[in-house]
Amino acid sequence: MSRGQYPNTRMRRNRMQAFSRRLVAENRLSSDDLIWPLFVIEGKDQTEAIDAMPGVSRHSIDRLLEQAHQAVELGIPAIAIFPSIDASLKDPSGSLAQDGDNLVCRAVRAVKSAYPELGIVCDVALDPFTDHGHDGVMQADEILNDETVEILCEQAIHQANAGCDIIAPSDMMDGRVAAIRAALDDAGHHNVQIMAYAAKYASSFYGPFRDAVKAGASLGKFGKATYQMDPANSDEAMHEIALDLAEGADLVIIKPGLPYLDVLARAKSEFGVPCVAYQVSGEYAMQCAAFANGWLDRERTILETMMAFRRAGADAVLTYFAPDIAKLLHQQR
Repeated sequence: MSRGQYPNTRMRRNRMQAFSRRLVAENRLSSDDLIWPLFVIEGKDQTEAIDAMPGVSRHSIDRLLEQAHQAVELGIPAIAIFPSIDASLKDPSGSLAQDGDNLVCRAVRAVKSAYPELGIVCDVALDPFTDHGHDGVMQADEILNDETVEILCEQAIHQANAGCDIIAPSDMMDGRVAAIRAALDDAGHHNVQIMAYAAKYASSFYGPFRDAVKAGASLGKFGKATYQMDPANSDEAMHEIALDLAEGADLVIIKPGLPYLDVLARAKSEFGVPCVAYQVSGEYAMQCAAFANGWLDRERTILETMMAFRRAGADAVLTYFAPDIAKLLHQQR
């Protein structure tokens, strides 16, 4: 082959050496991109392993503080606190959500007192507190939107009073962002952020999470399909996001993560606002199963998946791998 037949442009030149790959990398990972979801239970000196989520546990508040300390040490900027409530405390309306001294509020106060610099995200929804596992108040088979929103506003105020930095409505009720924003402002919480689960799909990937918070065993034939989004739709997701932004959302979540990267990419491109992906429990469990069987390399897969979120436009990622990612990134320095 003559010299003239060789390509002038050889894409591999920039890939040949590690320093060059670093120079031309289009996206970078940082512990600043992470939100670590944590589960809290009642009691003292208690840790309960979650079978469907290897390496993830429920912690009593004193041990939750140990996890918060680890987050600070690893440079993880925020944690998200999810409660696992005893069944005896649940009722059809999720009334415990309206108690300013419930498990979530006590956990928030403890973490914020010990680590004021650590951001705290609180889920606003009724499913951990209802005996039926739905995100709102029910009448027959219908979730009552407006009645639920009233309760969510009170729940959000209690969480903000406790010291929560970011209120994250995950309920998918219509109009709840505007109502919560107004309620927070009226209560003097003008600077508390709202991170709306704007595009939350009725997904099969939530199973391990529902086990973790002990909710969802009685959801019925159609699950949450009457208020969470149809996996077939992405235009509708853009409409949902636009509505939440118009109502005052500061950040938006796309959930689940990897199966909905197209939705994440569209959201970032069309709105240019802070977008958050949630790598949900089912995604975590699948990867852990593959790691346990030796089918995938744990470290490379965790980081590659994280890069996929960043490449698609995620400004932050809720992930149970957060401490693993932070440690791996520290090792690469």
